[in-house]
Amino acid sequence: MNDTLLAVLVAVLLLVSVAALVVGLLALRRTSHHARRLSRRNPATVPADLEGLRGEVQALRVESGDALRHLAVVRYDAFGDMGGHLSWSLALLDDSGNGIVLTSIHGRSEARTYAKNIATWSCDQAMSPEEEEAVRYAKAA
Repeated sequence: MNDTLLAVLVAVLLLVSVAALVVGLLALRRTSHHARRLSRRNPATVPADLEGLRGEVQALRVESGDALRHLAVVRYDAFGDMGGHLSWSLALLDDSGNGIVLTSIHGRSEARTYAKNIATWSCDQAMSPEEEEAVRYAKAA
């Protein structure tokens, strides 16, 4: 009787497994069909709120172009007798290369800070090699 009961249990488990496999395949087929139908959707039938979101995303992209997103700092020793790289040049630029370069020269008894306007990745005033390097690094960032 044990062998008969075991055979019946195996047969029932086999039937349940096959039924579960069939149900899973049908669900997968329906999901794939529904996804293909959504991907072929006509753009004219897209809900108005989705079009509104697309407009907002585009406006944010345009607005973020003016953000100071290209940043770079170059630290250096301005004088040969000073160590520690206490002098620095900082470039703060937007996507078009407009912004400023701030430079602080640290000496033994004082520190001086300078600001220069940058327009389209260049400056009307003469820039130090470190300032040029900061703009170059910011452009690559």
